[in-house]
Amino acid sequence: MADVREINPHRYNNNLAEALKKFPEFKKPEWVDFVKTSASKERPTFEQDFWHKRAASILRQIYVKKVVGVQRLRTRYGGKKNRGVRPAHFFRGGGKIIRVLLQQSEKAGLLEKSTGKPGRQLTAKGKQLLESIK
Repeated sequence: MADVREINPHRYNNNLAEALKKFPEFKKPEWVDFVKTSASKERPTFEQDFWHKRAASILRQIYVKKVVGVQRLRTRYGGKKNRGVRPAHFFRGGGKIIRVLLQQSEKAGLLEKSTGKPGRQLTAKGKQLLESIK
């Protein structure tokens, strides 16, 4: 079996997103279609499976980095804002989407709060799910 880090991340996240659709805890809130994912974005995302793909991406990040908090994920999903004539400036991603996804993952039993470092880590069920995806 191939390690999660060795698989193409784009293809892996799509396969994991399809697996996450089977969990009843991962429901897309109504407000997601109206909010931007970051201050650096100009418009909200129009992607149909955005919620499950972002959840898959977050779970993969936690698998790779072991313990991850909301602030580190905000930095990961941020970007440079085009400010016109002024130089571009980095803005972190929005925290509400990340927090809700982490809470849904905890309800599904895939994540738990870490006892050592602040943040969240995968449970045995979460590791098993992520390692079963190809």
